[in-house]
Amino acid sequence: MTAELVRGQNHPLSQVRLEVRISAGAPIVAGATIGDEQGKVHGVEWVAHPGAPTLPGLEVSKQAAADHRLAVDLGAMPESVHRISVLLALPSGVGGPVRFGAVAAPFVAVTGLDGAEVVSYTITGLEAESAVVALELYRRQDTWKVRAIGQGYSGGLAELLTDQGLPEARRLADTINEAVSQAHSRSVAPPPPRTPDSDRTRRTASPAPAQSASPYAAQAPQDTPPSSTPEQAGSVVQGGSASPQPSSPYGGEGPQNTPARAGQPDASPQAGHAGEATQAAGPVNYSHPGRRTAAPPPAPPTAPPVQPGQPPRPVAGDATGWSMDERLYNQVWGMFEDLARTAAAYRSAVDFADSRLEQEIDRALADPRNRLGGQGDGAREAARAKHAQLVDQARAALDRDLSQLTAEAEVVEPALPLAYARWDSPVWRGYRVPMEMPMALRLGDLRLPESVDLSIPMLVRLPLERGLWIDSGGESADGSLVDSDELRRLAMDTAVTHAARLLAVHPAGEFAVHVIDPAGAGAPPLAPLVRTGVLAGPPAAGAAGVTDVLGRLTQRVDLVQMALRAGAADSLPPDLDTAQQLLIVNDFPHGFDDRAVTQLRYLADEGPAVGVHLMMVADREDAAAYGPLLDPLWRSLLRLTPVPDDHLADPWVGHAWTYEPSVVPQGSQVLQQVLSQVAAARRSWNR
Repeated sequence: MTAELVRGQNHPLSQVRLEVRISAGAPIVAGATIGDEQGKVHGVEWVAHPGAPTLPGLEVSKQAAADHRLAVDLGAMPESVHRISVLLALPSGVGGPVRFGAVAAPFVAVTGLDGAEVVSYTITGLEAESAVVALELYRRQDTWKVRAIGQGYSGGLAELLTDQGLPEARRLADTINEAVSQAHSRSVAPPPPRTPDSDRTRRTASPAPAQSASPYAAQAPQDTPPSSTPEQAGSVVQGGSASPQPSSPYGGEGPQNTPARAGQPDASPQAGHAGEATQAAGPVNYSHPGRRTAAPPPAPPTAPPVQPGQPPRPVAGDATGWSMDERLYNQVWGMFEDLARTAAAYRSAVDFADSRLEQEIDRALADPRNRLGGQGDGAREAARAKHAQLVDQARAALDRDLSQLTAEAEVVEPALPLAYARWDSPVWRGYRVPMEMPMALRLGDLRLPESVDLSIPMLVRLPLERGLWIDSGGESADGSLVDSDELRRLAMDTAVTHAARLLAVHPAGEFAVHVIDPAGAGAPPLAPLVRTGVLAGPPAAGAAGVTDVLGRLTQRVDLVQMALRAGAADSLPPDLDTAQQLLIVNDFPHGFDDRAVTQLRYLADEGPAVGVHLMMVADREDAAAYGPLLDPLWRSLLRLTPVPDDHLADPWVGHAWTYEPSVVPQGSQVLQQVLSQVAAARRSWNR
């Protein structure tokens, strides 16, 4: 649960790798200083700022922006560092506001890498100040805490840095302002205006994919929203080369009767005049505020340079992160949010145009004398023409955004590592069993009706904090019924594909797969796993097999939980497999009695925390005999489908995303080749 701090209040930090997320109503400069036990900053090399954005364990933005994300690794801080101060300042010489009293109160949040907020703080009471110390992370007896500061300085950065103990504060302030001025052309536009009661937390703290409140981890609308992990987020949302957005005829505002939603342009009673206001105010940027627009890479001598005003060339890995995998993960997440935002803006614009059409026709026909004759017909035609013009402008803005995102996807997809790549990616041709644990996993692709040619990889963070449910019942996305036997086979094929990827992206001996197939109905799809010998044991059959596997995994969960609670992890039995465990259950509830169902629910609830994960292949209607007993089980699982389906409803902007499973190309031997290498590595590791 997020702690909302007031000035002077502190809060303990349980994580060492954090993000500081900053949101303001205008471009601001973000930086940080590190100090010793007395808080003294010993020199300019102890300051992270746009001209020198990285220090050990610390990275800040390179330019002024309305939204910032600062990466902090407390574990990488030198022993001499006991205090980290987060600084905000209004840039000088760029024509913006010169005092914080003229902009919205800055909002600051400290989050984990999964996007879950730890603390938040809104800096209020600023007037003539142009620089402020927002937060302070400090170490007390080997424990890190965060304190809300909110100390403002009317003398700007120079006065702030002087107060930090820097003798060369004026020169450093000039250096920072010069760096900001040089990067001014790359600054991020402020977000669309929000109503006073809008949710700033949702704006700055992105839901994390996978098991955080991420659109990746969304459930069907009738299900309970997923528990917190990316995602999502998950996830950090940075980087990516989102295009400058064209003018919207609505200024990012929706119809009068549409409530404002987090992550979507706010609705406003003044929406009727938004078209004219937008043209005067300039283009609206619908890209996610946390995505930095990086400078384009140097072009070859023969290539023409990027023209001013044109979108930068997409670059794979153009996001902040501690590794290339993390950068690519963050970039994919940013692409997801950019697509969600631009689609939300388009839908809001169309809704407004429809509402305006109805209002204009109603006004034209309010006078009975205009209901007949040429005057009424002319008013209707004019209203329809204005409606068509507004919709066409909104579609043009959407098409331009989609074109830029498509170009970025074409660059990012070939650069994705094994865990994120499609099965037809060339990266699998040179497959070798990895030596490092993966960060996330690709479960398929997501798309929206407005972007049928653009799909975004669906990535979830590892280890899985929610089980997976491969639905073997229902119908396809177009509403056509699928043969039940064929659907069950496809569901099991999908489960095998996901299990194979999990095995392939983990180091040898770090991941084990168990299978319960009571009636043997999943034998054909399971053949690749059985034939290569990558399973922890033969698929369990019959009621006795169900009892045996569930008993062993339940005992493992109990032992690990007791050891962790007692602080005696080294006292676990020597024969206990410490690898992550995945249990695939086919044909549930066939072969399950009441006790087995209870054990299965226990594994779903308690297993993920101690490395035991669940993947069920089942039709929910088959378990209807258990009544509401199993409802908590279904709600705790992330539902996937073996055929394209639009069941994923994200809680962020309310889109219904079409999920497409990740499949192996027809006739490809990639699965067999990868599993053979996994099996060989496991045999070598067990020697």
